[in-house]
Amino acid sequence: MAGFRSLARQVRDPLSDLALRRYSLRKCLERFAPYGHRATWDHLCSRAGFGPEDRSPDPARLVAALEELEEARAVWLAYEVAFAERRRKEKHDGLRRPGTVDDWHRLTWGGFGVAWCDDPSVHPTESLAEVLRRLIAALEREPGACCPVCADSGLVWKHDLAHEPSSGPVCTHCGIVVPRPVLTPAALADARRARDLVSV
Repeated sequence: MAGFRSLARQVRDPLSDLALRRYSLRKCLERFAPYGHRATWDHLCSRAGFGPEDRSPDPARLVAALEELEEARAVWLAYEVAFAERRRKEKHDGLRRPGTVDDWHRLTWGGFGVAWCDDPSVHPTESLAEVLRRLIAALEREPGACCPVCADSGLVWKHDLAHEPSSGPVCTHCGIVVPRPVLTPAALADARRARDLVSV
């Protein structure tokens, strides 16, 4: 099975069939898809300027989508290196029990679903790398009361999400499932209350 870098080379290869280049970009999303496969694909297509169902997009647009994905992947890989180093130090210092950020990180290892968007057509409009930078910054500071990506306070608790955890606070503006560790207990309670008001 080809890895991310091998697939990226196929996307860039001007001698490859255009259908194979598009297919290789889609396969990259099996290795790294911050919003989930379908939402990340929709995001990349809209940012690069080709349709999700376009079978023969402009090769330059495919490469632009790949470059955005690669930049975001570099941001995430750097975070994972720093995370692993922090955990090594904590274990060395005797802190064996992981915290809530560690529990969340375990579910997103490799970068799949880091900023899960349950509705593939609703996702942040900023670049993937910028979204991940904002999310990482939120994970590294004290919890807040709003979405770390778009700073909107409209959070609603949703059940039966197509990703783990299967329930959580969803931003009504940008569509991401907000990681619980970045929110205060009061913000989480407000999201649950908002769900109850919506279902009444």
